[in-house]
Amino acid sequence: MSASAPSTNETPRPPRGVFVLGLLALFGVLVFAAFVALGTWQVHRRAWKHELIARVDARVHAPPVDAPGRGQWPQVTAESDEYRRVKLAGTFLTDKSVRVRASTELGLGSWLMTPLRRDNGEVVLVNRGFVTPSWCDGKANCATGPAGHTTVTGLLRITEPKGAFLQKNDPAGGRWFSRDVAAINQAGGETDAAPYFVDADAASAPGRTDGSDAPVGGLTVIAFPDNHMQYALTWYALALLTLVGALVVWRDERKRR
Repeated sequence: MSASAPSTNETPRPPRGVFVLGLLALFGVLVFAAFVALGTWQVHRRAWKHELIARVDARVHAPPVDAPGRGQWPQVTAESDEYRRVKLAGTFLTDKSVRVRASTELGLGSWLMTPLRRDNGEVVLVNRGFVTPSWCDGKANCATGPAGHTTVTGLLRITEPKGAFLQKNDPAGGRWFSRDVAAINQAGGETDAAPYFVDADAASAPGRTDGSDAPVGGLTVIAFPDNHMQYALTWYALALLTLVGALVVWRDERKRR
């Protein structure tokens, strides 16, 4: 007695109900609108980023202006002031210098951060440049550069309370991993200081170019990642795939009906 072959015929799935189709349509519209909105947002972000790059480029190549004074400190922001070329004159408070860990084109080392007391009494923290781990026997208070009254030019920078090394500053132990202006000034006893710092340029901190072992300035890295067009195309592609999926469902429903 031979066994009968199993039937390969399957009962066709009935068409979807109106309620289910309505939910699918609503979900598809929402997903499509979300993808289009995200892509359009990235396009606007790209335009904003290009405007920012143009503004920063103009600031970097403009003649230096006086660093903001006490009356302007509350208005200093990254959007309006960062990377602006500034100049200031005064006397370095060398004994209040700190070293902040840095990784530059010259290798691993530190930024030498020294408060400068301006002629009007205001204090501004200055990044005097890169120093090697062996410089000053690993300390920060070696006398270097011009003594007495001096003039510094460089780029205005906004405080960096979070470091790239993901480590917390240890003021008591003299270990610094981020250029946290408020914390560095507080550690030096300067409670009334500017909320920003200045990256000295190569002219103010010539370092090894003049044959000395002084800090090397002019190493500020200005970079703005611009991946917005790639992101926008990705979101728009997903929106297109949503339309393709909707077309597949629609054709399937037409066949079943």
